[in-house]
Amino acid sequence: MGKTVASKSRRAPQTAATVFLKQYRIPYEPLLYSYLEHGGATHSAEVLGLDPYSVVKTLVMQDEAKRPLIVLMHGNRKVSTKTLARQINVKSVEPCEPATAQKHSGYLVGGTSPFGTLEPMPVYIESTLLDLPKIAINGGQRGFLVAITPDVCLHLLSARPVKCAIPL
Repeated sequence: MGKTVASKSRRAPQTAATVFLKQYRIPYEPLLYSYLEHGGATHSAEVLGLDPYSVVKTLVMQDEAKRPLIVLMHGNRKVSTKTLARQINVKSVEPCEPATAQKHSGYLVGGTSPFGTLEPMPVYIESTLLDLPKIAINGGQRGFLVAITPDVCLHLLSARPVKCAIPL
């Protein structure tokens, strides 16, 4: 099996996320790659030559009352759900089932962007992402990331910084 490489021939797709970013005149760099089922942020980082620490996972989760929320996390870290629950004053947090995540976000799992979601959800961002000059975050389709400055998440999404990252 050959190595998957970044796609330079494909045009960047127009998605709900890119429409949202354009609406607010947010500059972004489109990053296209060949999607790999279950490859995750590690795969996209490797293919695009990025540090997985700067590739952001958009995770649709829910609290104990099944209220959805989004967590933005480093590609090479996972969420401590107990720590997150304490910080956002809920009893518990858990990942949504893929079908439920898609229903809330409007995106297929593996292509979930925090921008242009079907329904508004509170967004929490791992605070150390804000220390990076640029992040690569899903652009609303599998195999498509956008490079932006992380402060965009604070301003456009009203993302609340949290500290809940733990090593994979």
